Amino acid sequence: MAAISPWFSSPLSFSSPRASTRYIKKITTDSRRCTSIPALDRSDAEKQRILSSDHVEMKRREVMLQIASSAFFLPFTVSPAFAETNASETFQVYTDEVNKFEISIPQDWKIGQAEPNGFKSITAFYPEETSSYNVSVAITGLGPDFTRMESFGKVEAFAETLVSGLDRSWQKPAGVTAKLVDSRASKGFYYIEYTLQNPGEARKHLYSAIGMATNGWYNRLYTVTGQFTDEESADQSSKIQKAVKSFKFI
Repeated sequence: MAAISPWFSSPLSFSSPRASTRYIKKITTDSRRCTSIPALDRSDAEKQRILSSDHVEMKRREVMLQIASSAFFLPFTVSPAFAETNASETFQVYTDEVNKFEISIPQDWKIGQAEPNGFKSITAFYPEETSSYNVSVAITGLGPDFTRMESFGKVEAFAETLVSGLDRSWQKPAGVTAKLVDSRASKGFYYIEYTLQNPGEARKHLYSAIGMATNGWYNRLYTVTGQFTDEESADQSSKIQKAVKSFKFI
């Protein structure tokens, strides 16, 4: 399933109280006469700030696109990567020593690796039987300008931008309808709940936890997304949310 890019935009403003002034000529209605009007010439320092701002904006848009895309990856290769636990337990803990995270997953679920496609890593967890519900962990590399979740803006604006970018209900014919259900920030994570519905299909619920950590060399964004449809049981939706909320760095 292809994802639609949610462009993250914010107004750019610049100020340069010491900007140098030069003069350009403006031809008047009388071609024999000309007048001089002032025009601001940005300093090298200001030009550098503009280029830097443009770079950050491009990276922000790229990351927002990857966050939106992460919900649509499905597992390809199954591997027995779960820690051994008591069979009577409902959940078991999966630990990724390489990417330094831990998550609790239903006991009978499997693990798969999805095609990265721009991501550093994607790990998917899903039941053995055919279903539309699953949980995935997508990891994206970040530049030095992004040091915490607030680098992307406040959680409310972040969530609105993400979801509104996915919505295509205004098209003719109408496309996917995306609606924001809830958003909040807690302990360094952004938690976002929203729905997606293609015309004629069951509505899909998505619950995401988005956080940031470093591997010692650069910062990385972790997007944990659980999804289920209206047709899934309340028990399954509860499992999905419990798994997403259990995610933590180690």
